[in-house]
Amino acid sequence: MKSPFLRALAENMRMRRYAKRTIESYLYWITSFINYNFKKHPSFCHDREVESFLSYLANTKNVAPKTQALALNALVYLYKEFLDKPLTLDLKYNRTTTQPKLPVVLTSTETALLLKNLPAHLSLPCYLLYASGLRLMESVRLRVQDIDFDYLSIQIWHGKGGKHRRVTLAQELVSPLKKQIESVHLYYEQDMKNTKYSRVYLPYALAGKYPNAAKEFNWHYLFPSARLSVDPESQMVRRHHIHESNLQKAVRETSKKIGFTKRVTCHTLRHSFATHLLQRGADIRTVQDQLGHSDIRTTQIYTHVLQAGANCVRSPFSDL
Repeated sequence: MKSPFLRALAENMRMRRYAKRTIESYLYWITSFINYNFKKHPSFCHDREVESFLSYLANTKNVAPKTQALALNALVYLYKEFLDKPLTLDLKYNRTTTQPKLPVVLTSTETALLLKNLPAHLSLPCYLLYASGLRLMESVRLRVQDIDFDYLSIQIWHGKGGKHRRVTLAQELVSPLKKQIESVHLYYEQDMKNTKYSRVYLPYALAGKYPNAAKEFNWHYLFPSARLSVDPESQMVRRHHIHESNLQKAVRETSKKIGFTKRVTCHTLRHSFATHLLQRGADIRTVQDQLGHSDIRTTQIYTHVLQAGANCVRSPFSDL
């Protein structure tokens, strides 16, 4: 990042404990806004330029509603929190009318087939995407202490929107998870003997609040990388979690190998978890809590993919 302005903006968000992905997304849209305005400094722009940019995203780029909303959130942050020149609450711009896509959902048979054929060393974190409805990054960022075997649940800290929640843990995954923790402990013992090893990464200034936690076993990642690496920010030697792209590639290639015609991603497993819960009669509020949705309307989209239709409508064609 060459721009001193963008570096200062990123540091401002880090100080406010924004997630790394949120910082990256906000920087992307703020950079796009600057480029759209012929690299004019944002302090010389305001409501009119923001309205024009948002309309451009809808009219020319034809972005999804959530994408336009994300761009707006980035600019609201820029002007309110960083430049101290809040935008008006009554921005006038063309809102995108692109309809969100319905989620791709696997049947129970397809799900079982996919999970069975995943590479063995990546199968467990993928199992959790379906078994507990986790997001991809929630799975790879799990710490050893997040698994609650007594109450058959998993604790998710700082999920999307910074929210915490507790989700279900399938009984069938207890044994594999305990074996995984044993494997993690071997890495831990090895690292503790390595004089170059610093400690595991802790977010949100927790390292300062709990100075000894970063070297405690329970704080280490449940799915650690096979190699140590240098943290680009602190220059410390750490063992990070497995990279999410490994899971994405495994799911994508396994799907192709099986011959699925559906476009299957890691998030498809989360979609399938929600839909299958509803098919089994789970209350939509329960599903909402499991998924960590703030708005129940987000959860209701899964009712549209149920076999009998959202309102259990029977087609008249079936009576011919």
